[in-house]
Amino acid sequence: MDKTIGFIGAGKMATAIIKGLLRSELVEKNRIIASEPNKDYAHKIEKELGIKMVHNNREAAAEADIIILAVKPFVVKDVLTEIEDRIDNSKLIVTIAAGISSKRVEEILEKHAKVVKVMPNTPALLAEGMSAVCKGEHATDEDFENVIKIFESVGRVIKAKEEDIDAITGVSGSGPAFYYYIIDAIAKAGEKLGLDYKTALLLSAQTALGSAKMILESGVDPEQLITNVTTPGGTTAEGNKVLNESDISEILFNTVKKTAEKSHLMGKQL
Repeated sequence: MDKTIGFIGAGKMATAIIKGLLRSELVEKNRIIASEPNKDYAHKIEKELGIKMVHNNREAAAEADIIILAVKPFVVKDVLTEIEDRIDNSKLIVTIAAGISSKRVEEILEKHAKVVKVMPNTPALLAEGMSAVCKGEHATDEDFENVIKIFESVGRVIKAKEEDIDAITGVSGSGPAFYYYIIDAIAKAGEKLGLDYKTALLLSAQTALGSAKMILESGVDPEQLITNVTTPGGTTAEGNKVLNESDISEILFNTVKKTAEKSHLMGKQL
């Protein structure tokens, strides 16, 4: 890619994306710049990744063709106001902050800015991320494809509609935390039954990983996979009975719903 990519913010998600870009060789090191106010941390990242680090958001925005806003949602407006005079029609802005839509970025800038909204998640740190990408009103097809390539360097990507992004945040953006909770709960159940926690956690986490791969790679739907592993009158059937008689589906629905509602509210409040 013959574009310079500028990161406003160099936290965990930003560095995960940068590592993905370098690993995939999508861009060269000299085409990546990131701004970070903490000079010690910036020096650490610069030394580790070999990219250019600056302490000024305006400098990063001025040099970049693609500007990735990798900051917390509540500071997006301030950052956009700060760099607004460095943004023209040639630059593409990518917002990855929860609740901040491409339309909201366009409204804050009060110009026909090219914007793409992305909802990534933290497994991008291991190149196993899941990102949903939404094309803003003024972004071109080329812009959209470039953003897809960037996030494919850290995992899987789907094209999505902006109106679906809050639900996607509930399922995928915040989803890792919910899976961590379930994996931990199953491990703690094993611990209560006599296993040491470390062993139980390994069993639970690897089982979750393998089960996810079965869904992604086998092409078989989850209900059929449940049937495949369940012998009538057997051990799995006994556990399934407890799940079916509980309200776990409703609990998980409410978890995702509340998360989606919070995402929507955050976008309204900015």
